[in-house]
Amino acid sequence: MRLYLDLCVYNRPFDSQKQERVALETSIFIYILEMVEKDLYTLIISDALIYENDKNPDIQRRIRVSSYFELAKEIIKTEESDINRAEYLEILGFSGIDALHITLAEKSNADFFITCDDNIINLSKKHRKLIKINILNLIEFVGRGAI
Repeated sequence: MRLYLDLCVYNRPFDSQKQERVALETSIFIYILEMVEKDLYTLIISDALIYENDKNPDIQRRIRVSSYFELAKEIIKTEESDINRAEYLEILGFSGIDALHITLAEKSNADFFITCDDNIINLSKKHRKLIKINILNLIEFVGRGAI
C-alpha cells in the first residue's frame, strides 16, 4: 500500500496527547511507521513536504520529522504542470500548500493521502469527484480496514 502523509501527520506525536483523538492518531501514525519499516506499506514524500518541514522553527521537531522522511521509498518532485493542478485545487478552497500536497499525492499514484486536517477532509468530501486520490484522516484509514 502506497501512502502520502500530510505534514500534520508527521507532527502529530509532538501535539498534546491529552486529547483522545490526538493520542489515537499518534498511535496510528506510529503503527504506520512500523508497517513502513517492515516494507508492508510504501511511504512517499515530496519536495513540498521537505520544504514545509524545513520552515519549522522548532529545530528538534524539524530534525525528527526529517528522520521519518528517511523511511520513504520515493520522493516526488514538483513540476510546472503540478503548479497548474494545485492552482485549480486552490480555487476549490484548499490552501496553497495543501493543494500542492494533494497534487503531488495524486501524481505519486499513492493509494491514500492521509491527513489530520479536518478542513482538507471536508473539502475533499465536498469535491470528491474532482480529487484523484482517496483522502482520509488517520481514524478513517483504520476504519477502512487498511491496518
